[in-house]
This record gives sequence, C-alpha cells and structure tokens, in this order.
Amino acid sequence: MKMKQAYMVLALAFAAGGAAAATTDFSSGTQGWQGTQPADGNGYSAIDTSLGNDAPAYRTVINNFGITFANSTNAEFVRDYTATSAVTFGIDVLTQQVSYFGQDVTRDLVLELRDYDNAGNGLPYTSVWYTIGTLDASVGGWQHFSVTIGDTSAGGLPSGWGGYGAEDAVGNPFLPADRTFASVLAGVDEIAFTTYKPGFAYGFTDFDVAVDNISVSAVPEPGTYAMLLAGLGLVGAAARRRRG
Repeated sequence: MKMKQAYMVLALAFAAGGAAAATTDFSSGTQGWQGTQPADGNGYSAIDTSLGNDAPAYRTVINNFGITFANSTNAEFVRDYTATSAVTFGIDVLTQQVSYFGQDVTRDLVLELRDYDNAGNGLPYTSVWYTIGTLDASVGGWQHFSVTIGDTSAGGLPSGWGGYGAEDAVGNPFLPADRTFASVLAGVDEIAFTTYKPGFAYGFTDFDVAVDNISVSAVPEPGTYAMLLAGLGLVGAAARRRRG
C-alpha cells in the first residue's frame, strides 16, 4: 500500500511539473508552425531532414524584409499563459546566412506573444516581446535561445520586455494603457519567433535559417519539488522495508 501511495505522489509531482509543457521537434510534422513563405516563389519554408540537429528541422531560405516562425493553431502553444505562474520558452536555431546586399549582417530574433482579440489604435494586434537571441551566421552550428517569465501575473513589463499595440508620434511602439503584461499573456492567439522587431525596419535581406525543438514549459512551483522529494522518500522507505 505504501509503495502504491509513493508512486501516486510521484505521478502527481511529475504531472504538476509537466503541466503546460509542449515541444515541437518536427519529427511529427510542423504541428502548426509556419515559416515565412515567398510571394514570388523564390525561396521556401519547409521541413528539412539534412541539418543534423536530431533531424528533421524547419528551414526558411528567402530574400525578404524579415522572417517569422509562428504558430496560431496549436492549442499547446496558443493559450492562456497565466494558467501557470512561470513559464520558459526555448528554441534551437541554425543561422547559415543573413546577408544584406552581399554583406554579412546580424538580425535580432524576437519572441512575440500576440493577442489579436483586443487590438486597437489601428494596429493588427497587441503583443509583448523579448529579444531572445541574435541570428549570426559567423557563430556556426546550432544555438539554443530561451527566456523565462518568472511572474505571469505581472502588470508592468518585466526587464527586457517590450510592448506593442500603440505607437507614439514617431512610430515607437508601446503597450496601450488599458493593457497589462498579464492581460496579453492571458489571451495569446499567436506565438512568433521573428526578426520583425517592433519599431524597427529593414531592407531586403537573404536568410537561410533553421529552427528546431521549439518548447514551452512551466517552471515547477516550490511545492512541486517538495512533492517530488516526498514521493522519492516514500519509494526509498518502502524499498528498504522490502529488503528488510
């Protein structure tokens, strides 16, 4: 009986720790992720099985102002992020080319959480965004970028985060006064990893960029760790009694 109770505590701990977790490694298709598609047919966004990061990965090769990898259909990624108190977003990136008129350049990669249901001010959506990394072909190889939101109930923007949904007289974006960081997180309709950084504009650029292992995971509560330790303790005690 004690062993059964111990395994039940462990199961509850792992369930709590795994709540709100989602990962796309492209081994089962795109799972709703879409890259920028060329309007003229010159370039592509598609799954590529040759890139060596536990292939497959999702690759965009295109000449455009910027690129975006976005998901607006998969409920594991498009949801209320305030349902957990803290959450981590992660992505693996392979930058093979970012060039502007033949010159190698870099581009910031932004994580943007977009709410289309509460848009205003003549803009398509309200969002909060964070520069999660830099696309730089000179680095070589796969890189992992991530950011953790430590408090999804925050009203103001955490350090490093920006807001979009209104603009000042010169076009600088900001979060509208009637929205908060938490209110945007509560109604995310699209999650995007993009070089279209709010408030910035770029010329046509050649991109060859692949992404993989896109993940969202809840940060376990302190109580979850306590539950896990309690379960492990019960399993150990039960095992010792059996040996005795």
